[in-house]
Amino acid sequence: MCADDGGKPDAAVVRDALGVGVAVGLSGFAFGVTSVGSGLTLLQTCALSLLVFTGASQFALVGALAAGGNPLAAAAGAFFLGVRNAFYGLRLSQLLALPRAVRPFAAQWVIDETTVVALAQPTRRSARIGFAVTGLTLYVLWNLTTLLGGLGAEAIGDTDAWGLDAAGPAVFLALLAPMLKTGVERAVAGLAVMLGLGLLPVLPSGVPVLVAALAAPAVLYVQGRRGAKDGKGVDR
Repeated sequence: MCADDGGKPDAAVVRDALGVGVAVGLSGFAFGVTSVGSGLTLLQTCALSLLVFTGASQFALVGALAAGGNPLAAAAGAFFLGVRNAFYGLRLSQLLALPRAVRPFAAQWVIDETTVVALAQPTRRSARIGFAVTGLTLYVLWNLTTLLGGLGAEAIGDTDAWGLDAAGPAVFLALLAPMLKTGVERAVAGLAVMLGLGLLPVLPSGVPVLVAALAAPAVLYVQGRRGAKDGKGVDR
């Protein structure tokens, strides 16, 4: 079936959305293994995926806890990573224009992947289809594979040796990289990486993530100062 408004065919939107949902949803297995291997119970691990459902934040939380970080710092780092979804929601609320009764339920699916798929569509109809299919596929698979990963954690053994804790951040970076189109965006990302990695050996686990969040206001401040100087130069 094709879209009535001349946009992208529905079948093509569904195909693309399923591809993203399945590819990312399977990495929930890595989270299940990592979380249980880090000391959380199977119930706690599954509850995180069911209720929080923000992959990068979940990996950040269990990673900080596994490294012996303060639980409050770990939770704060995960929270600040999850705050980005609120900004996604502001954009998607205008794009999707969903009925008020549906919005509270759709909010649970406002994550990196659904946002990327929805924003890539040419029309509101295809954006709604892409958002819904990606969200449903990813939510079901992520939670199912989280359960399977948690159940298989003991059989796998040392999760650090397998490097499964890197799966979540790797997926997140793969989705984020194409979105860094301007020099400011690339500067923020680069500074955040340098702050996070540079402070990792000297600060408690979870804290470098919080400090890395300062990259955005720092870059914007420098850009503003440069813009003010350029403006003065023009006036002269």
